[in-house]
Amino acid sequence: MNKNAKRFTREHLLYLKKARTRNILVHLTQVGILVLLLAIWELAAHLGWIDAFIMSCPSKIWSTLLELSAGGTLWYHAGISTLETLAGFVIGTTMGYVAAVILWWNNFLKDVFEPYVVVLNSLPKIALGPIIIIWVGTGKAAIITMAVLISVVITTITVLNGFMETDKDKAVLLRSMGANRMQIFTKLVAPSNVPTLMATLKINVGMSWIGSIMGEYLASKEGLGYLLVYGSQVFRLDVVMTCTIVLCALAGIMYALVTMLEKIVARVFHFE
Repeated sequence: MNKNAKRFTREHLLYLKKARTRNILVHLTQVGILVLLLAIWELAAHLGWIDAFIMSCPSKIWSTLLELSAGGTLWYHAGISTLETLAGFVIGTTMGYVAAVILWWNNFLKDVFEPYVVVLNSLPKIALGPIIIIWVGTGKAAIITMAVLISVVITTITVLNGFMETDKDKAVLLRSMGANRMQIFTKLVAPSNVPTLMATLKINVGMSWIGSIMGEYLASKEGLGYLLVYGSQVFRLDVVMTCTIVLCALAGIMYALVTMLEKIVARVFHFE
């Protein structure tokens, strides 16, 4: 091995070591900030700086978490919400991607329907809640429909914009070589927009949870949204805060899984 190669190896190892150290420092700082905020919150409740009945506190939330977990109530409702969210996430993303492909494929359809898609995106989806209940009834069908409506429009707009921004010079080159519409899509447009799809999946994690919880607010007797409404109605703010924290944890886990998928796909398609 020559000197330049050895030098490159040492510098690369040093860079990797610094990157690992930085990542550890970032994670420790994140945990430290969380612990500090929880400590301040607990202290403020004990010293009377805030009303523990209204604001709750970490110790009360922990007790409520144990109470709800003991009978399986919390995990039953969390499981229901997770399944509804996953269904809305998968269906909404799939439908949105297919819609984007259709609109990209046919410019006439794109010009006709693009304004409608924009208007649907601007419309507060909760306003459609009563209509959804009448159309599909109460229960899981209405909740999944709400989650789908929120994620499908976002997916369509985001993915379609990615398709339209694909390098036009490369598309022209493929056409000059005799490529048809299908070949341009499979060889250029779809692969080029894998990062766009991954970014859309990350967005849809939050959108799907919003849709399912909104649906549970309106038409459900189970799920974390139902527990949130129940807790507020009986003035159990500790239940409300506990459900909120569980929601954050579940959404974080789902986001982490999508991030892991993105890393796997990045290695396959060689993008960063």
